[in-house]
Amino acid sequence: MMKTPITLEFSGGAELLFDKVKKHNIELPASEKKWTIGNLLLYIKDNLLKERPELFMQGETVRPGILVLVNDADWELMGELDYEIQPNDRIVFISTLHGG
Repeated sequence: MMKTPITLEFSGGAELLFDKVKKHNIELPASEKKWTIGNLLLYIKDNLLKERPELFMQGETVRPGILVLVNDADWELMGELDYEIQPNDRIVFISTLHGG
């Protein structure tokens, strides 16, 4: 089994939860199950998220107000949490929530 290299990007304020790092090139560990965005979110929460997970996730998914793009397409068109991640995918999280 091989690792799956992907690029994660966070913007619109979402990067503040990740030590202000906007772009992360990561390799998802080899897994018997296919990586989906659902599994990826849990991986991000456990491995990359530095603070205040409630600002990024709500239950098992991203909280309302965070747009998710997979290779520049809206994840709603890709199956959302069930989308199977492919090597070299680029997944972007954009926060549309701006605190005052």
